[in-house]
Amino acid sequence: MHQAAYALLLLTTMFWGGNAVAGKMAVGHVSPMLLVVLRWAMAFGFLYLIGHRQLSADWAAVRPRLAYLSAMGFFGFAAFNLALYGAFLYTTAVNGSIEQAGIPVVIFALNFLFFGQRVFKGQIVGFLLTFAGILLTAAHGNLAGLLRLDLNRGDALVLVAVVVYAGYTVCLRYRPPIHWKSYMIVLSAAAGLTSIPFAIMEYAADAMIWPDATGWGCVVYTAVFPSLLSQVFYMRGVEMIGANRAGLFINLVPIFGTMLSILVLGEALHGYHVVAIALTIAGIWIAEWSGRRRAAKVA
Repeated sequence: MHQAAYALLLLTTMFWGGNAVAGKMAVGHVSPMLLVVLRWAMAFGFLYLIGHRQLSADWAAVRPRLAYLSAMGFFGFAAFNLALYGAFLYTTAVNGSIEQAGIPVVIFALNFLFFGQRVFKGQIVGFLLTFAGILLTAAHGNLAGLLRLDLNRGDALVLVAVVVYAGYTVCLRYRPPIHWKSYMIVLSAAAGLTSIPFAIMEYAADAMIWPDATGWGCVVYTAVFPSLLSQVFYMRGVEMIGANRAGLFINLVPIFGTMLSILVLGEALHGYHVVAIALTIAGIWIAEWSGRRRAAKVA
């Protein structure tokens, strides 16, 4: 069970790392608000095609929870990406990578504040190691350079995205027991619909860019991998090992983002990348070992 959860979460974070690369590539090829609308409209179309019968079968369970599911679709699927893609217009990848690594800390804090869930020493040590790996990657091997980072509108948007997705992760515990197809259809519909007003504002501000060939490539990638597969995999991973332990894997997103940038954008691999990956993997292993040890004691 643990191995299956790890595989799902690793694929999830790889797809999300690709989402960051796609978001960077999209700048100048498709505007961020329009990208979110098209992404979720395409995802909804595919999901409805393969899952509308399942939704009909689950509708009795879906209908009384429609407000909750719609809110989850807006915050977890739309608002997070609206903030993240918008941030790329103002901030650097270094800043964005560092700030996204704060998602697990916010998950720990929310679980402690609202549900009294304890955070163990091993999980804290594991997070610190993975966070060190993220800092090393984000600073391109020069940690002293972090002191020169400036907070701007983009940084603030990434911080909003961090809080939003951490809240979404914690609230997955309230997900109704329905088939994943029904869950994803409702959330993707909510994400697409609730992101339309932001695209309208983008158009009114004369900032909308209709996608060219590269832009459509970004739309298709984000619709299939970060929108569909990663959300299902992450949801299942949280179910299998819990939000605190699953959330720690999010620290791999900037690592995968860096590696995919090397493969897709042709950037060079440096020694600090290798060190950062080792730190991140070690941190996840320590946190997981601690979580499993505590779970075994309770059982």
